[in-house]
Amino acid sequence: MSLAAVPASPVPPRADAAAVAARLVGGVEQVVHGRRAQVELVVCAVLAGGHVLIEDVPGSGKTTLARAVAACLGGEFRRIQGTADLLPADITGSGVWEPERRAFAFVPGPVFGHVVLVDELNRTPPRTQSAFLEAMDEGAVTVDGVRHELPQPFVVLATQNPLEQYGTYPLPEAQLDRFAVTLTLGPNDPATERRVVREQLERATVDDLEPVTTPAELVAVRREVRRTHVADAVLDHAVRVVEATRNHPAVVLGASTRAALTLAHVAQARALLGGRGHVSPDDVKALAPAVLGHRLVLRDGSGGLARGQRVVTELLGQVPVPLAT
Repeated sequence: MSLAAVPASPVPPRADAAAVAARLVGGVEQVVHGRRAQVELVVCAVLAGGHVLIEDVPGSGKTTLARAVAACLGGEFRRIQGTADLLPADITGSGVWEPERRAFAFVPGPVFGHVVLVDELNRTPPRTQSAFLEAMDEGAVTVDGVRHELPQPFVVLATQNPLEQYGTYPLPEAQLDRFAVTLTLGPNDPATERRVVREQLERATVDDLEPVTTPAELVAVRREVRRTHVADAVLDHAVRVVEATRNHPAVVLGASTRAALTLAHVAQARALLGGRGHVSPDDVKALAPAVLGHRLVLRDGSGGLARGQRVVTELLGQVPVPLAT
């Protein structure tokens, strides 16, 4: 499949766009059991044009969730395994000398895909982590002074181990701010865990998944997501929640303007998934911890993702909710 940008497709009717979103959720849930809320959150982030960071201990299903989403999205899939010796050129690509032309030719790296799974991102050193910044923010990479556009749509699904795990490097604030949402999976209940083990005794069930959409269709659905109505009162509420993170006594650095915009976009996607033509305050409330928690720098430097999300949840109880939209 060509890695050129997907040509524009007509915006599908809203019911059709909502059906694509529902198919994505259903497709992923064929192999990811007992994680309905997390699957919907990832799908909303992807439909909003964002990237996803999944944090949990090894073996909890992070990579399976990311691979399942990638399989259902279709398009060109690339996988990058985070290691301490990975270099930026291993991500972006580099120039290779061609003797017959007596010139360097650019060879694209694994970031040139529609869906890029970065497994254990925080096992890569800071220099290598920085190779993702331009790609995730601008959909392009610059190598040897030449800018190269990435295929569209472009989605990064990254996993990371908790920072107390051996051999990890904390992601800097600028890197974390590129992710639309972060989430943890937590343990399954015994019945679900037994089902997962039974299904995978012979082979990984994610290998059986088929795409439920195409890159062109995803681009079109994203445009429909942006058409979802956001009333002024709801937008004001979202902005006030973001602003409140900057004034919390436990926070050194609160959420950015980019975070407010991301919160609105992901809320639009949640409304679409729910079959609604408008964003509600409940969308903002449901999504704010996942969208904002990882962006906070806490005063005592403790807690990581879970602590940041607790701060946002606390603030949601303090910021007035609009009565009508």
